[in-house]
Amino acid sequence: MKIKPWWRQACLAVMAVVLTGISNAEEAMTYQTPPKAMADLVDAPRQPAAIVAHDSRHIAFARFPGILSLADVAKLELKLAGIRINPAKFAPSRDWPIEQLEIKALDSDKQFVVSLPSTRLFSPSWSPDSRHLAVIVEESDGLYPWVVDVESQKARRLSKTRMNASLGIRYQWSHDGKGLLLPQVVLSEKERPKEGGLPAGPVVQESTGEKAPVRTYQDLLKNPQDEALFSYYATSQLVFVPLKGKERKLGAPGIQEQFAQSPDGEYVLVERIQRPFSYLVPYDDFPTSVEVWDKHGKLLKQLALIPAKENLPQGFDSVVTGPRAYSWRADEPAMLVYAVAQDGGDMKKEVEVHDRLFTLSAPFTTEPQTLMDLGMRYAGITWGNDKLALVTEWRFSDRKLRTSKFAPTAPSEARVVFDERSYNDAYRDPGNPVMTLSSFNTRIIKVGDNQSILLTGLGASPQGNIPFLDRHSFASGEKVRLWHSEAPFYERVAAVLDDEGKRLLTLRESPQIQPNFFLRDLSANSLKAISDFPHPTPAFANIEKELIKYKRKDGVELSGTLYLPPGYKREDGPLPVLMWAYPLEFKDAAVAGQVKDSPYEFNRVSYWGPLAHLAHGFAVFDDPKMPIIGQGKAQPNDNFREQLVNGAQAAVDVLVERGIADPKRIAIGGHSYGAFMTANLLAHSELFAAGIARSGAYNRTLTPFGFQGEERNFWEASDTYGAMSPFFHAEKINEPMLMIHGEEDNNSGTFPIQSQRMFAAIKGLGGRSRLVMLPHEQHGYRARESILHMLWEQYTWLETYVKKAE
Repeated sequence: MKIKPWWRQACLAVMAVVLTGISNAEEAMTYQTPPKAMADLVDAPRQPAAIVAHDSRHIAFARFPGILSLADVAKLELKLAGIRINPAKFAPSRDWPIEQLEIKALDSDKQFVVSLPSTRLFSPSWSPDSRHLAVIVEESDGLYPWVVDVESQKARRLSKTRMNASLGIRYQWSHDGKGLLLPQVVLSEKERPKEGGLPAGPVVQESTGEKAPVRTYQDLLKNPQDEALFSYYATSQLVFVPLKGKERKLGAPGIQEQFAQSPDGEYVLVERIQRPFSYLVPYDDFPTSVEVWDKHGKLLKQLALIPAKENLPQGFDSVVTGPRAYSWRADEPAMLVYAVAQDGGDMKKEVEVHDRLFTLSAPFTTEPQTLMDLGMRYAGITWGNDKLALVTEWRFSDRKLRTSKFAPTAPSEARVVFDERSYNDAYRDPGNPVMTLSSFNTRIIKVGDNQSILLTGLGASPQGNIPFLDRHSFASGEKVRLWHSEAPFYERVAAVLDDEGKRLLTLRESPQIQPNFFLRDLSANSLKAISDFPHPTPAFANIEKELIKYKRKDGVELSGTLYLPPGYKREDGPLPVLMWAYPLEFKDAAVAGQVKDSPYEFNRVSYWGPLAHLAHGFAVFDDPKMPIIGQGKAQPNDNFREQLVNGAQAAVDVLVERGIADPKRIAIGGHSYGAFMTANLLAHSELFAAGIARSGAYNRTLTPFGFQGEERNFWEASDTYGAMSPFFHAEKINEPMLMIHGEEDNNSGTFPIQSQRMFAAIKGLGGRSRLVMLPHEQHGYRARESILHMLWEQYTWLETYVKKAE
C-alpha cells in the first residue's frame, strides 16, 4: 500500500524531531566564545615572575606569553609511566614557557631584554657568583642550554647536543659557577622502537599474595612496547657543560631520575631507574639504584637498591623499608644524609622510633654514623652551620608537624623544638628561614649573632594574612618583629638583601593595584618602585571585595570572600550568586576555619576561577570554607555529607541574611574535588538552583585504594565510599548540573569516565545535565579555544538556570 504524500510528510517530520533530539543530546558543535568582558580575561597579561640574583644586585623578570592555541596543545605526545612526553623534543608535552627575560639592576636604572632565538624559554637560574643567568631554550629540534652574561648583556648557547628533559627540565650549576651539569639525548631516531604491529603475546600480571594497595594512576606502562619507548625517551647521558672548554661525560647512559653534585663539586649523587619496570605505579616509584660517583663519573659506591614502591603499607606517610631520601649536607664538602624506617615503613605501628637518620662522608668507605632518631616520619633538614640546623618530621593521622633545632656536630644533645603544630594550623606558622649561600655556594640558613635567624611568612591571622619579617634567637628564645605589612596594602618579602634584614625586596599590592616589586629600606624608612606592571583587567578594577566570617551550626568558625560586581549598590536588592569552593579535611576543629587570605590582596580576576561572572551581574562567594573534620579516632570522611551540607547551609544563610543573595538563585561550582563537592551538594541538599562541576570524580569505588585525604581502602570503609559517592545518589540530583572534563585528564582519580558515567546516570534517571568533553585537554585546560568555550558553557548555564530561574 502506498503512503499518501501527507503521511509521508508527517513521517518525515516525526523522523526530523527524533533526529533533532539525538543531535541535541550529543552535539558535535564548534567552539563557542563568551561575551566580550569574559573573553578579554583569556588574553589578559599574566603577572611576571621574578628571580633575584644571589648577590642581590640584579633581578630577572620572566614574562609569560598569551594562552596557548589548540594546535599547540594538540601536538603529538606519548603517555608513558605516568608522564606525557613530546617525542620530537625529548621534553614534557605540557609546559608553561617563558616568552621573554628582562634583567634589571637593583641599584641603578640599568636594564635590558635578553636576546634569544626563541620565545619558548624554561627554568632560568642564576650562577652562584651572579655573573650569569642560565636558561633552557626550545629550538626547532629540542631543548638547549643557553647562558646570559650580565656584564656584556649577551647570550650564547653552551652545547650542540640536545638536553633530555623527558623526565622534566633538570640541570645544576657547578659549585664554582663554571658550568652546568645536565642530561643529554644519546639515542638516534634510527634506534627508536617501532610502534604498532602484532603483539608477541598477551600481557600478564600476577598477584603473589603480597598486598599492593596502590592508588589509581593514569598513563601507566601497559606492555613491552611501552617499556621500550619509555626506556628510549628516558635514557640520557649525564654531561658537565662548561662555560669555557670541552664538555665532559659522566658515567654511562641510563635513566637518571635524580642527580646532585656534592657541595665541593668532587662527587655526584645519582638515582638511576632500574628494570623491571612497573605496570602499577609511575616511573618515580620504579626500582632505583642510588649511587655516588666521582666528578668524572666513576662509580664509587652503590648506596642502595630501592625496589618498586608497589607494596608499601597503606597510608600517606608510608615509606620503603630500606635506606631512602638521600641528600648532601649543604654546609659540608661531601657528607650524605639519609633515612631508614624503623617501623617497617608503616607509621601506624606503635614504636618509639619511626625513622633513624644516618650520615656517610667521603670517601664513603667507612660505616655510616647515626645522626638522630625521630618519633615521626622524616621530612627533611634545612642546614645552617655546625651549631644550627632544622630537622622536620610529620605524621598524617593527626596532621602533626614538628621542626626542631639541633647542632650537627653534637647530635646527641637535646633538640630544641622550634615549631610543633597541626600542619593545617596557619595561625601558628612561624615562617621560613631566610637563606644565603655557603662557602660552597649551596643554600643554607642565614645565621646571625646569638644563633639568630631571620624568618619570613604570610602571617595568617583572624584578620587575614599579615606578611612579616622576624628575627628569632635560639640562644635567648626571643623573637622580634622587624617588619610587617600594613593596610591598606598587602606586601610580602620577596628577598632579604642584607644580613641585618634592613634592606628588602617586596611585592606590594592593594585591591585595585597590581602587584609590583619595591626596594624597602627599613633604616631609612624608604620605598622605591622596581617594576610598574599595569592592571591586567581594568574592566574589573572597581569590583568590591569583603572577607565574611560566619559559623557552622556546630560552632565551627568559617570564612569566605564575597565579591560584588562593579557599580552594585545594596539598595539594588539581592543578586544571583555563584559560590565556588573546595573541601579540605582536618583533625582539629579549631584550625578548620582559619582565614588564609587578605582583604588587601589584589583583586586578581582570571578566566580560571569564578570571578569572570561578576561581569554579568553575579555576586561571587569565593572559597567559602567547607572543612570536613574528624577529631580523635574519628575520620573526617565518616560524616562527610552532613558536614558538607552544614557548611554550605551556613554560607547560603550568611549571604541571604545580608541581603546579598536571592535564595532561589544561588549556584554552586568547583573544579576537581570541588566538582565532587558540587555533585554531593546537589544530591543531598536543596540549597542551589544549579551546579557547575569541572574535571571531577563521582564514583569512589573507581578509586578503591584511597582518594584525596582518605587513606582507608574501599573494603575497610565501604559505607563511607558509598555515602560519599554522588554516583550512588544520582536519583536525588534534581537541579541542572553542567559537567566539563578534559578528554585527556591524567590526574589520579579523575578519569574522564567519571564524568561520562555520572552523566549517563543522571540522563538515565531523568535528571537535567550537560556533559562537555574538551578534546586534548588534561585536568586543567590550556588551549585558548577550550577556555573560551568553557566560559561560554558556564555563562550560558548560569544565565539559563540561575539568573533566569523561576
